[in-house]
Amino acid sequence: MKAYSAVTPSLQQKAAGYSGVNTNDAFAIDETNLFDKFGLQTFIDLSTNFYTRVYDDEEEWFRSIFADSKKEDAIQNQYEFFVQRMGGPPLFSQRRGHPALIARHRPFPVTHQAAERWLQHMQQAVDTTPDIDPDSKTKMMNFFRHTAFFLVAGDELKPQNQQVPCKHAANKPSEE
Repeated sequence: MKAYSAVTPSLQQKAAGYSGVNTNDAFAIDETNLFDKFGLQTFIDLSTNFYTRVYDDEEEWFRSIFADSKKEDAIQNQYEFFVQRMGGPPLFSQRRGHPALIARHRPFPVTHQAAERWLQHMQQAVDTTPDIDPDSKTKMMNFFRHTAFFLVAGDELKPQNQQVPCKHAANKPSEE
């Protein structure tokens, strides 16, 4: 087991490689208590801004990832997680238990493409949330980028045969 784990990158290492954000930069959000700096309302505004963009996304494949979630619930889950992770009270854990990000995102297709789309919306939401200063925006986006690709790395742990192919798939000519 040791030899295997020595050559297998950790999820954090994969996230750093995929995202281009090293772990120290990703967790620079811990240098300042952003909850104390901004307060609850800024996190509510950020999450509302973000999910308004997500639910209005022009790409059906991306919107469909969120189709089984109510927008209000998604907003609350996100801002409570952000508040808790960025120095505030443990709102998320008190209501939902441990964040367990990989497990909570397991039902969703957390691909590189989905992570980039998610990050595009988050960058726009961060940029248009007025109370967030430039230094905090950089720290937050580094955290979000690293975390998005941490979830991609976690998604890659799913069994490859998780989806059952169509019964006619074997009869289709390959498209090369």
